[in-house]
Amino acid sequence: MNKEQIDRYSRHLSLPAIGKTGQQRLLEAHVLIVGLGGLGSPAAVYLAGAGVGKLSFADFDTVELSNLQRQIAHTTQRVGDLKTHSAKAASHAINPHIDINVIDYALEQDELDELIPSCSAVLDCSDNFPTRFAVNAACVKHKVPLITGAAIRFDGQVMVVRPDKQESPCYRCLYTEGDETAETCAQTGILGPVVGLIGCIQALEAIKVLCDIGDDLSGRLLLFDGLGMEFNEIQLKKSTDCPVCGSA
Repeated sequence: MNKEQIDRYSRHLSLPAIGKTGQQRLLEAHVLIVGLGGLGSPAAVYLAGAGVGKLSFADFDTVELSNLQRQIAHTTQRVGDLKTHSAKAASHAINPHIDINVIDYALEQDELDELIPSCSAVLDCSDNFPTRFAVNAACVKHKVPLITGAAIRFDGQVMVVRPDKQESPCYRCLYTEGDETAETCAQTGILGPVVGLIGCIQALEAIKVLCDIGDDLSGRLLLFDGLGMEFNEIQLKKSTDCPVCGSA
């Protein structure tokens, strides 16, 4: 690392669990973020600030005025811009030295299969089950760690899928095809700080995975109740009947 990097990442370097070795892992990492809305916004800017060397942003939506209540990577001036480009601008404003690749269309399964093997980790910050299922399937197939989050109203959840670890359950161990009729934020609302908190937790879990530190949320579903200000946890086990990882 050069002098500027040592200064920029000095607070990481002061952490014994990260230090120069962990920071170098971050600088060499490639993270894909699927969805640059309420979850992906804080995740993107924190991973950029952390020095993740390459970020790929995938989203086909444009910034709308109603997004600004919670999607902190975007601004009033960028209403109408593609979210990927807006998030890139916000992330580069924090850290201009990282590489950011933008994907402005919905990724098909074969495209996920092509992109994900080059990734060190994937963050699923999407807002629908078909995308979550597709990203999960590709991550399991290529044994790439996945950090998936969701939030609605005052509640949120995060789990980590570690296909590189034999006993780690995947997203389809928890949810089935019948769960696809989930509520949306547009229908039921979302409190901005809730989705921001979940996105920050996703970024934290990604850094832990990339640096190989601490205990990640593999095999655990973290639940957040914003009104009661409570965190709860559900222990998860790999399902032998899972259509994605059951025979993995």
